[in-house]
Amino acid sequence: MICRDLINAAALLGLATAYAIPSTDGFPNPDNQQLMQIQTTAGGSLSNSKPPIELSEDGVANFQLIAFNEQFEVAFFSSLIDNITNNVEGYQSAPGMSDTAEILEILQTVKAQEELHVISALEVLNHFNATLIPAPCEYKFPSVDLESALSLAVTFSSVVLGTLASAEKSFADNGDASGIIRQVASIIGQEGEQNGFYRFMLKRSPSEKPFLTTNTGPFAFSALQQFIVSCPFDISAIPIPTFPVLEVMTTPEAKDMTLKFSADLSSAGIKVGSISEENLFITYLTGQQLPISVPISNVQGFGDTITFDAEFPYTENVMDGLSIAALTKASNFADADDIAAETLAAPGLIQVNKMLAK
Repeated sequence: MICRDLINAAALLGLATAYAIPSTDGFPNPDNQQLMQIQTTAGGSLSNSKPPIELSEDGVANFQLIAFNEQFEVAFFSSLIDNITNNVEGYQSAPGMSDTAEILEILQTVKAQEELHVISALEVLNHFNATLIPAPCEYKFPSVDLESALSLAVTFSSVVLGTLASAEKSFADNGDASGIIRQVASIIGQEGEQNGFYRFMLKRSPSEKPFLTTNTGPFAFSALQQFIVSCPFDISAIPIPTFPVLEVMTTPEAKDMTLKFSADLSSAGIKVGSISEENLFITYLTGQQLPISVPISNVQGFGDTITFDAEFPYTENVMDGLSIAALTKASNFADADDIAAETLAAPGLIQVNKMLAK
């Protein structure tokens, strides 16, 4: 089977070396000639529409997160291209392709498109004189071969798609300019095209779900922290909360089952001995359904870390593809946006992958 266990990938993060985005094409501040080359490689240019007249504080924070995430994606694809180009062990063949030339061409295009996503977000932040404009960081990636890299790309692309949809909702709620909404919607479509290709390369259905899993800014921002080595700015200055890591310790399958989770809650000021399974829940986001909360059980403490179990209600909710878990102090949430205020640790990223028949 062509699939990778996210648990193993998370464990490898500690062994990954730091990676910084090469500046060979002037990114993230290319001159006019360099920008034209990026646009040519990307197959399209930046929007030349007039910038919006105003943008809410939440809108600025959304674009800070978009820039932060898209820079991560540029780094990821740059690293992947380097590994393939340099014939690094594990990156010398592509699933379903006679050689790596085709996928290199595809990834070069994707990298350029992601660079334009960053530049576009930075233009918005500069236009509104944002107090913080994120710069590229140093990153670490757990991939050990092309297959695991594509699997990671599927996961973070699914996370991003849900996050951008929530950003659109925020723009609408705050009355932000329609041009902003149109621009971000076009990015959602482009990211979806990417994800379908990666999924097909991994022998999965290109279209993951009829309605992709929603996500929130705090969960996306928290997930990205795991890939950061260092940044040339104070990450906490981006006004979006983050949470301790919630690790999914069981490999999820397409069936009802019990999952084991772990979390280190010391950074939240919570002592292991004070944790009780009463009134604690795993709350799932899957598709566009309302949040699904199930009680936790079998709580055990190990140093600063707790482990516990929770049911994964796959069958009733058809939880294919990405589901997102959070350890919460409440249940019966009316909306995904309500979860963060009651969250102790998140997100736990769960991928259920049905493989295509041979």
